[in-house]
Amino acid sequence: MNVQLGIIEGYYGKPWSWQARAETVTFLKPHGYDFYLYAPKFDHFLRDRWAEDHPCEEFDELKTLSAHCRSLGVRFGVGLSPLNIFRDFNADERKRLANKLAALDAIGLDDLALLFDDMRGDLPNLAKNQAEISHFVKVHSKATRLIVCPTYYTDDPLLDRIFGQRPQNYLEDFGKLLDPKIEIFWTGEEVCSRELSPGHLKRVGEQLHRKPFLWDNYPVNDGPRMSQFLHLRGFTGRPGSNAAHVSAHAVNPALQPVLSRIPALTLAESYAKGADYEYGAAFLRAATAVLGKDLALRVQGDLLTLNDAGLDRLGERVAKLRAQYDAFDHPGAREIVAWLDGAYRIGADEMPTG
Repeated sequence: MNVQLGIIEGYYGKPWSWQARAETVTFLKPHGYDFYLYAPKFDHFLRDRWAEDHPCEEFDELKTLSAHCRSLGVRFGVGLSPLNIFRDFNADERKRLANKLAALDAIGLDDLALLFDDMRGDLPNLAKNQAEISHFVKVHSKATRLIVCPTYYTDDPLLDRIFGQRPQNYLEDFGKLLDPKIEIFWTGEEVCSRELSPGHLKRVGEQLHRKPFLWDNYPVNDGPRMSQFLHLRGFTGRPGSNAAHVSAHAVNPALQPVLSRIPALTLAESYAKGADYEYGAAFLRAATAVLGKDLALRVQGDLLTLNDAGLDRLGERVAKLRAQYDAFDHPGAREIVAWLDGAYRIGADEMPTG
C-alpha cells in the first residue's frame, strides 16, 4: 500500500542551498515524493521575526523554488511559526498574521504548515487558542492544505521537561476543536522515533479524530548530539502497513542534502514492498542510485563508522576517511568530507530551551 511522501525541511543548523533544494525535489519526484515543505529553523522570517517580510532576494528564491516544484507536479509549502501568538491573539496580532499570510500567498503555496512546536505549552486554554488561530489561518490563506503542528506533537516526556507540562487531554481537545479538514503533524512515541507502529498510529488517530500527518525525524541529524553522526541507513520500524493509518509521511532530512536522498529512497521502497522490504539491500540500491556504484560500496563499507561511531570518537581515523572520500569527485563525497571537517557541528545554543 502506498502513501503520499514528501520532505519537510525542518532542521536546526546549516541551511541547504537553494540549488540543493531544487535538485532534491527533482531527484525524489520519480520515487513518489509529491510535496516539499520549506520550514528550516534558521529562517527567522518564519519564526522569531515572522511578522516581517522576507528580504527581496530570499523571497524571489522561494518563488523560484515554488515554481520549480509545481512544474514537476510537486506540492510546495512553507512552515510558519508565529512564536507565542496564542498567548494573546488580539486585534493587532490578527492583523499582523493576516498580512504575513498574504505575503506568503504571493510565493505560490499549495501547502501551509502552521507550527506551534518549540514554544511554552503549560498554559490555560492552549488547545482552544491554537484551534482558533488555526481556523483564522485557514480562512486567510490561499493554500489548499493546512497542516498544524501541536505544541505537544509526540508522547515523548522530553517536551514536558523543556516546554512545561502539557495540559490534561490536550491532544484530544485539540483534535475535537480543530476543523476535520485541517491536518495534524505527529512524530510518534518519541521526538525521534525508533519505530512507528500501526497500533500506535491507530491510537493517535483516534485521539486526533483524524489520521496523523507524520513528521518523521529521520534521517535528520541536527543538535549537538545528532550532528556527530551521518544517518545513512535505510529506514526501519516503518512497516508498509502504516499507510492505512496516516494521511501522509513527511521526512525531516539530514543537514546533508545529497546524502539525505539515500534513506528517502528506502522509505519509498519500504512502502512499496511492504513485508518483503529489506533495509540493508534497500540501502545499497538507494546509495548506488544517489552516489554511483563505487562510492556506494565505499560508504557501505564505512557505514558502521559514519552512522554509529560519532565524529568525536573517530580520532586518527578522520584523516584516513577524509583522504578516501576526497578522492571521489561527487557532491555526496564532499558532504562526507565537510562533515569530517566539522562543518555541520551544532552547538547547544542553537537549539530550543523553552
